[in-house]
Amino acid sequence: MKISRLAMNDEGFIFDPETGNSYTVNETGLFILRKLKEGLSPAEISMALSEEYRVSFEEAERDVEEFLEDLKRYGLWRKSHD
Repeated sequence: MKISRLAMNDEGFIFDPETGNSYTVNETGLFILRKLKEGLSPAEISMALSEEYRVSFEEAERDVEEFLEDLKRYGLWRKSHD
């Protein structure tokens, strides 16, 4: 998984040392990326996001799914990780 090689800072700046590409994510995106790096599944991340930001599990799940779709578009994540 390419997520493990990404460098991140607390402001949401993400750097991929393999490609030289950089990205910027919001607080929620940074939370999701950190959980992915910890090895959590999308369902576990949705639960953690729901608890951290006090939103419904369904809303958190939607946010995680949308973010993962973005990561897939950039070639940074594959669904086979579930």
